[in-house]
Amino acid sequence: MQLDDTDWKIIDILREAYVPNSTIARELELSEGAIRQRLKKLKDSGVMIVRGMINPDILENQLIAMVAATVTESSMLETKAVEISRLENVQSVNITTGRYDLMIEVLVNSNKGLVKFLTQELSQVRGISSTESFIMLKGYNKYI
Repeated sequence: MQLDDTDWKIIDILREAYVPNSTIARELELSEGAIRQRLKKLKDSGVMIVRGMINPDILENQLIAMVAATVTESSMLETKAVEISRLENVQSVNITTGRYDLMIEVLVNSNKGLVKFLTQELSQVRGISSTESFIMLKGYNKYI
């Protein structure tokens, strides 16, 4: 799918904050129906999703951690990334270059939640040879 300038403007508006279709239509001088159709096309094609996001710094007992993982065989990168992305507390998984193969972002409730994730969930994924965890102490402009 090729995006035009209007599609990008709609995406940029919604990146900042949720606003009603009527507000986007007024700002872009289009009809509300045109905005609704474009949003449907963007969602149906998989270009974007619209969802509510939380700020974990505001919520009590919520902890974001990045878990860097090494996969035993590089041919399993995609398979392991998809498998890990389906675990309960995983927010995202990225295949990376450098020292680690995968960067896994998790949202857990406290250090105990991270220990549970590492020992009871991630440990069940075969083909992970090592991990290193990084606790995010404070985030800026980070919503999940």
